[in-house]
Amino acid sequence: MEDSEQAVLAGMLQSAEDAAPVEAVEAVTGVIATALNALGVSLLIADLSGRALVRLTHQPAGDGPGRRHGEEDAEVLPFDGGPYEQALRRQTPRVVPGDGTWTVLAPVTDRGEAIGLLEIDLPDEPDDDAVNWVARTAHALAFVVIANRRHTDLFEWGQRTTPFTLSAEIQRRLLPASFTCEAGAFALSGWLEPAASVGGDTFDYSLARDLLHLSVTDAMGHGVASALTATLGVGSLRNTRRRGAGLVAQAEEANRAVAEHANVRGAYVTAVLGRIDLTTGRCELLNAGHVPPLLVRDGRVVPVELPGNFPLGMFPDESYRSAEVPLRPGDRLVVVTDGTRERNAADLDLPAALPRLADLHPREAVRALSDAVLEIAGPALADDATLLVVDWYGDHEPRRSTAGADLTRTSDRPGEERSRHQR
Repeated sequence: MEDSEQAVLAGMLQSAEDAAPVEAVEAVTGVIATALNALGVSLLIADLSGRALVRLTHQPAGDGPGRRHGEEDAEVLPFDGGPYEQALRRQTPRVVPGDGTWTVLAPVTDRGEAIGLLEIDLPDEPDDDAVNWVARTAHALAFVVIANRRHTDLFEWGQRTTPFTLSAEIQRRLLPASFTCEAGAFALSGWLEPAASVGGDTFDYSLARDLLHLSVTDAMGHGVASALTATLGVGSLRNTRRRGAGLVAQAEEANRAVAEHANVRGAYVTAVLGRIDLTTGRCELLNAGHVPPLLVRDGRVVPVELPGNFPLGMFPDESYRSAEVPLRPGDRLVVVTDGTRERNAADLDLPAALPRLADLHPREAVRALSDAVLEIAGPALADDATLLVVDWYGDHEPRRSTAGADLTRTSDRPGEERSRHQR
């Protein structure tokens, strides 16, 4: 099967290269359908809300309800706790029997980013080898999606089940391309639940060879003005980070940039900036007028005490101070914005909720917290609610993965193993 698998992979890559970006996934799924004698193949991409899948391609074409954009169709499949949701959340393939057919659902994933599912309808029940083959093929499909979504709005359109305002469009461009990243020493995930009128929240991260950079920011106000202030702050932080500046220099430069260039008088940005040494676990943090980060360690949740600093942009000549927090294996660092604490959302007892989520992967933990905020505050938030969760493993082993998600690791409980993506 190895030779045939390599031949299919080569055919997938060639088909993707030969096709236009908007047709690349359809071309690749055609190769998969032929190789498996499949009755139908679809890519179901994760909706931006994180609460549904969207069917973008299908062979043969489906006739279910959906949205249309020109000649494009998108069928929304809301999560209902069934096999589709479980396959995506647990990052494990599922085989679903039908009326004389069998459907294989395999996660389309890269470094823990849940891009969507590969759905394959087969005439016969697949054995374990076939399911594993589909899982590896779905992982290859992830790279096809990542490569081609740079060149077209098709995937972005499919993911947007609700229209974006101008301020939301600006905010979207300030977020990282992937909300989740798994590596040998850590896993992280961020989530932004937007307010009815965008509140200027962002999160960001970047990996260097031995450093993990991260930030969570909250620009004053709402709407386009807030989004533009956020653009100044994030743009400055990225610029100085990419020039090799430390946290203090990043904060001081962003402070001057917001103070000098913001179009709104008195505009400012609160922020938590972080830098983790991947070889030692030393975590440098800087708090610029923001909600204090939380550290989950051994079942306890404590605020991280940091030197006080003014928000970015408030006083252009202000100096800033940071502090170090040594991370231990098993630690979880949580950074939120004040949208999780304001008005009705303040009823969410975050320190009480976090220990209950300790066994969830960061990707699922931020989703669970976001759902809890919406359940308490209602669907129309008064302010953006943003969360960034970083799990520190600290073992420095190379990442062990299958089909784009982490494999099992020994837990803190003797004699027991659990999958990182089910932590």
